[in-house]
Amino acid sequence: MAGPSGGRVNGRPLSRRAVLGGLAAAALAPLARGQAPDTGAARSHGGPGEAAVLSSPRQMRGMWIASVDNTNWPSRTGLPVAQQKSEFTSWLDLAVSSRLNAVFVQVRPTADAFWPSPHEPWSQYLTGVQGRDPGYDPLAFMVEAAHERGLAFHAWFNPYRVSRQPDPAQLVPDHPLRRNPGWGVAYAGGLYYNPGLPEVRAFVQDAIMDAVTRYDIDGVHFDDYFYPYPVDGQEFDDADAYARHGKGFADRAAWRRHNVDLLIHEMGRRVHEEKPEAQWGISPFGIWRNAATDPLGSATSGSQSYDDQHADSRGWVRKGWLDYVVPQLYWNIGLPVADYAVLASWWAKAVAGTGTQLWIGQSVYNAGAAGQPAAWQDPAELSRHLTLNGDHPGIGGDVYYNSGDVRADRLGAITRLKADHYARPALGPVLPRLAAGAPPRPPVVTGARRTSRSAELTFASESRAVPRLYAVYRHDADHTGHLLAVVPGGRRARFTDPAWKPGSRYRVTAVDAANRQSRPTLWVS
Repeated sequence: MAGPSGGRVNGRPLSRRAVLGGLAAAALAPLARGQAPDTGAARSHGGPGEAAVLSSPRQMRGMWIASVDNTNWPSRTGLPVAQQKSEFTSWLDLAVSSRLNAVFVQVRPTADAFWPSPHEPWSQYLTGVQGRDPGYDPLAFMVEAAHERGLAFHAWFNPYRVSRQPDPAQLVPDHPLRRNPGWGVAYAGGLYYNPGLPEVRAFVQDAIMDAVTRYDIDGVHFDDYFYPYPVDGQEFDDADAYARHGKGFADRAAWRRHNVDLLIHEMGRRVHEEKPEAQWGISPFGIWRNAATDPLGSATSGSQSYDDQHADSRGWVRKGWLDYVVPQLYWNIGLPVADYAVLASWWAKAVAGTGTQLWIGQSVYNAGAAGQPAAWQDPAELSRHLTLNGDHPGIGGDVYYNSGDVRADRLGAITRLKADHYARPALGPVLPRLAAGAPPRPPVVTGARRTSRSAELTFASESRAVPRLYAVYRHDADHTGHLLAVVPGGRRARFTDPAWKPGSRYRVTAVDAANRQSRPTLWVS
């Protein structure tokens, strides 16, 4: 998901935009769209006739911002700090204008760091030179800038990829792989940490947990790259590690899956222990297994993550190891080898009863792209995906790859999707394991001013814990009511409604980092 995987099919690179099963398709990968009531819906404090419950749309709406190969940000290496910051905030402003509520930002693309890590070098994608200090703390800046705009920040880590070239000598001299040359495997033109070594697994977790511990991130996110995608005629050389650590397993594939299972289980436990309100999840390749291989699989005929990346994504969901899963369903409705409709239904059944949130990875990059099936030349294809998702209550949102394609809006596909499905804002989902936690204290409305055309509310928090967000609701004279705005949190905030109508009433709630919502304030008319 973080750029080309290095694998090949039929002699061509197997990447996010690669072929699947010989057909042109991506190799990568909402609470129901009916907007069900909030899990912890706030009770009205008002008088007779006022709604007993505030109906709060709960939906993940995110986009990926990729840094590997300078895919999205920074646009190129060596930019001045001010320009790097300006570019990044422009991506956040795009998310806000698109009515998204989260960004998934790649902060460890190749065993490097977008923060001052004691474990790994500064990323070359910042300055052009691995290990060179960019002159500021990008991760601290990005998290703060996202929160200032009311966006959740999911830090995206690639666990095992070390370099997009195969020569360890080109790594910075104090790179962990040069200090521990036995940790690495050269494969398909790149370098990887060996997932079969317990010391590697521990190190990777420590490197990631440094960011989890030190920064106010909202989520910890892995993509689809565990063992690298297979390449015809090449073998990932972990024979020595298998000889040392593979006793008791039926074959090397079973051992490899066990290694990835350990990473996922241990990583989730550490994230929850250190930061219970952080969301932990993975965006796997969209096909777990095909039904022809496994009766539990989907009615598809493409690559299988269980076998190719040794990633048992269905098993992680069923065992309760993930807070959320974002399968990369980067195919159109009706594609025979990997039908979006078939896979959306399959994943909805896979998460049923598990408590794992299901959000769908959507391929904006296919819209209007040359060589894609006719469905992708229709600006309504992406919108149809979200309409179809509405038939599956287990689907709680969508994440879009990638931000550059969201901005490009080819064919007007994003404009169409926004008009059809994102006419109003939405609060982020509440994790089931956190839903019963104490909600924040209600805010206090400190002022209300009305003109003939607008209404302005000011509100404040009296709690020690500063709200992450404020949610503003409006109920009009015809008794219709809806979530009007999500306002970035803080000790104090202000909101102006330019579409005030006579008889409109407002209520405000506080929302914490876990997306739990307070009781509402009194009506303000």
